[in-house]
Amino acid sequence: MLDKIKRLGTDTAIYGVSTIVGRFLTYILTPIYANVLSSADVGVVATVFSYIAFLNVIFGYGMESAFLKYRSTLEIGSEKQNFSVPFLSLTISSFVLALLMIWQGSGIAGLTGDRGTYDSLVTFTALIVGLDTLTVIPFAHLRLAGRPKLFAAIKFAGIVVNVVCNLLFLLRYHAGIAGIFYSNIISSGVTLLMLAPTILTNLEITWHRRLYGELLRFGLPYIPAGLAAMMIQVIDRPILLALTDKSTVGIYQANYRLGIFMMLIVSMFDFAWRPFFLTHARDPEAKPLFARVLTYFVLLMTGILLLLSFFLEDVVKLPVFWGHSILPPEYWKGLAIVPVVLLGYLFLGVSNNLVAGIYIEKKTSYLPANTFIGALTNVVANVLLIPWMGMMGAALATLLSYASMAVAMYIVAQRFYPVQYELRRIAKIFGAGTAVFVLYVLMPGGQLEIFWKAGLLVLFLLLMYLMRFFRPSELKWVNRLIVRRRNDPAPTPMDFQGRND
Repeated sequence: MLDKIKRLGTDTAIYGVSTIVGRFLTYILTPIYANVLSSADVGVVATVFSYIAFLNVIFGYGMESAFLKYRSTLEIGSEKQNFSVPFLSLTISSFVLALLMIWQGSGIAGLTGDRGTYDSLVTFTALIVGLDTLTVIPFAHLRLAGRPKLFAAIKFAGIVVNVVCNLLFLLRYHAGIAGIFYSNIISSGVTLLMLAPTILTNLEITWHRRLYGELLRFGLPYIPAGLAAMMIQVIDRPILLALTDKSTVGIYQANYRLGIFMMLIVSMFDFAWRPFFLTHARDPEAKPLFARVLTYFVLLMTGILLLLSFFLEDVVKLPVFWGHSILPPEYWKGLAIVPVVLLGYLFLGVSNNLVAGIYIEKKTSYLPANTFIGALTNVVANVLLIPWMGMMGAALATLLSYASMAVAMYIVAQRFYPVQYELRRIAKIFGAGTAVFVLYVLMPGGQLEIFWKAGLLVLFLLLMYLMRFFRPSELKWVNRLIVRRRNDPAPTPMDFQGRND
């Protein structure tokens, strides 16, 4: 078991290097937006990209998930057919949908209630979504083929192009909001060009009717499920805009994006996790393996949540950009939402972990209902909480939706693919994390705050130890990593199996 978890960790790290560095470069744009554009303009950009998130689901209609499933097993058709059929399908449909959007641009902009602001952005949106959709299957192929380094390199290069173009259009040419969309179109096109060798190597002009039918049957449930998932992620912006103003949305968006560091861990884990559990689904030890992965994931995410919650505000206020802080003082009043956003991403990661059983047993038809629960919770909570709590209400709504979705996913997955998850150990993680965070809120550190925060992180690990979370074999393995006793044998997979609290 241990060697497989190490492999998962290695792939996650490779995906993560490009993702973390790339997203860090992307996040540099946030203070630039905040200092160059008005908070109202930042709100407009946030709103448009929330619509793009929904369109990505419609343009993709579940073909990525269907490809990963059927290409990994080759139940129907050859390797090239399993690549070509979904890729050609997405190419044709994306071209048609993008043309329809451009043709009906004025009417679509009118639906926002602010045609003057959004009219010119519809064409940009159609081009971005269309180009990005063409990269879905090639990127999924690289993940399934075990080529995380190439995947990471292309992703990273695309992000660098995006950042450089943003800097040029905003700071040199003063293109305003349009410059942001020019940059995304260029980076999407460059990414597609870099994937051209992968596409040409695996593409053949062929069609397999039965395979296409199965791909649609597996993938189409992802449209309502994906739309509901996107609703959870971005619907708070339009609702917040309707109940407050553009400036509030801009402040909320800038602070919400501080959760990017937590989201990065969730994203890079998910990139590695789906091919991993599909590959090991038939292993005799698959279920204990999946249970242990969830435990370690929650432990890691809780530690990251505490670290970011304690120190992120200090970093944000540092004058690192030519005397300017990462976010201007106007935005600091939104920092309180950050721990809530981080916790929401933790529950999203748990939900992504639990989805393994749904994939393995081909029960994707249950996904729409599960994500609809989260989406409904999000919308209702936003409508109820925003008038009362403002942007904090929107953050809490997101947390509640991710938590409800994780609970629903656990119930459904256990019905079809029961796994004995280590719930007692996970409860200890949450207990220790909650106790430490409450101390942080109720007892400020004063002039010694940085030492107090560091001490709280140590206290978290100490509480875990006192609650007997760590097993002897795990402590022994960590100790060997620290002291680097190379001559000692590493713990065997049997050391991590068959032991319950």
